[in-house]
Amino acid sequence: MPELERLTAEHADPLLAFERDNRAWFAASVPDRGDDYFATFVDRHAALLAEQATGRCHFHVLVDQGEVLGRFNLVDVADGEAELGYRVAQRAAGRGVATDGVRRVAALARQAYGLCRLTAVATLDNPASLAVLRHTGFTPTGEVSIDGRPGLRHVLSLLAED
Repeated sequence: MPELERLTAEHADPLLAFERDNRAWFAASVPDRGDDYFATFVDRHAALLAEQATGRCHFHVLVDQGEVLGRFNLVDVADGEAELGYRVAQRAAGRGVATDGVRRVAALARQAYGLCRLTAVATLDNPASLAVLRHTGFTPTGEVSIDGRPGLRHVLSLLAED
């Protein structure tokens, strides 16, 4: 079973492989990271770890036998809340990996990080992500625009018991 791990320096190479291998797949549903992202990946990874050390973000990877299958990030942590972002490898899509990862990181958010609410957004042309949010208890709260594409903002209360 894949393990959800807090991002560390040791994840740099498998995470870069994950991002490169799935670049076209991701770009079909979310804005492409651009060539600069890959050219400066080592520095960006170090910056993420430094930001994580401040407590403003919590980055996680879902790892199976050394290979990254997904990322599950909690960003903009403040006042008991954070925004959830996630992406899953194409080869793992449609198998419940994203749903499982979101459930696990939501549990961590409540139990380990003391958060009481998560928000997430998904574009309307990304039915898989919308389904993941629905299956994990998120409730749509309003319309948003993501790089000019219509989407929905969602909220999940972490105050209820598991």
